[in-house]
Amino acid sequence: MLERSITDEVEAAIKAGSTDKHLDALRQVTDLFLQSTESYSGEQIELFGDVLERLIRTIELRALADVSARIALAEMSTQLASIKQAPPAVIRRLAHNDEISIARPVLTESARLTAEDLIELAGTKSEQHLLAISGRWWLTEIVTDALLKRHYPSVSRRLVSNPGARMSASGYAIVLKQAESDPDLAVETGIRIDLPAEQRQQLLKNATEVVRTRLLSRAPPHLFEEIRNAIAIAATGANREMSRTRDFNAARRFVAALAKHGKLNEPALLAFAKERKYAETIAALAELSGSRIEVIRPVMQSLRDDGVLIPCRVAGLNWETVAAVLDSRFSAGSMGRHELAKAREQYGKLTVENARRLLRFWQVRAADAPPKMG
Repeated sequence: MLERSITDEVEAAIKAGSTDKHLDALRQVTDLFLQSTESYSGEQIELFGDVLERLIRTIELRALADVSARIALAEMSTQLASIKQAPPAVIRRLAHNDEISIARPVLTESARLTAEDLIELAGTKSEQHLLAISGRWWLTEIVTDALLKRHYPSVSRRLVSNPGARMSASGYAIVLKQAESDPDLAVETGIRIDLPAEQRQQLLKNATEVVRTRLLSRAPPHLFEEIRNAIAIAATGANREMSRTRDFNAARRFVAALAKHGKLNEPALLAFAKERKYAETIAALAELSGSRIEVIRPVMQSLRDDGVLIPCRVAGLNWETVAAVLDSRFSAGSMGRHELAKAREQYGKLTVENARRLLRFWQVRAADAPPKMG
């Protein structure tokens, strides 16, 4: 219970006008409250709140420029931030303080701040205040919408990396616009489980090949295939070498002529791949693996690295050539190191016998399929 002597000391401290007395009284009342927070009634908590808020207001008006005063209020904010029974009025006053060291603890942690409080703060306070709110363990869509409306890139990055921050489609629209010029934000956004499928496709459509590759390397298992598919869909509408409609007849004739004169070999394929001559790369790989363009082209377009490895193993290619072929699927950028290392490990384990068996199966399946235009 709040003792009469403490109340009297607070009144005396306020009247005395001494910063030291104000701070001593603040610490005493805070310590007294923290001793038995679980046992106080609502009326007692309100009484503590009235006394503490009056002290804080006095300190803010008379002594906040004093370093010791700022430290004391920041310590108090830290002490009360995790207390479920903390006086709401005190928490709100601390949260509104312009000094971020005072506001941050309660902005980040206090359960006493309502969604309405957070929305108001999001609309009026500094970038640092918004960053503190963005780190809270749980945020609803209406709060994140309010935070994102201020258009701070740092806040967007904090929110998308916070798994407890729920985001709406309109909120994501703001993030996606920023992500067009922020590769790190694009990657973090792309692996969000609550990102709507159509917006994931929009993000990937506008992303560079480097971002797409990084995104695949970061994708959690439960999102990997969805992201793979989204990249494939995005690539269909993008200016991507591997997805353009093209006539392979010229490449087929050129590669056949090389083979006829004994000049089609691994170095020739390596040169095609490094120069990103997509059609020639496919035609040469088909010839060297004893297959057909109609078989090789789908595995190059599928974005599944393991499929490309099959004809490469049948053709007996060295890893340098295999890596170049994998990389040639992208019109710009390159594969990530993680993806490349994973593919190299798979290639090392793949036997020629198994590769030949799979390639024969694909050839039979391709022969039974209707012809595909382009």
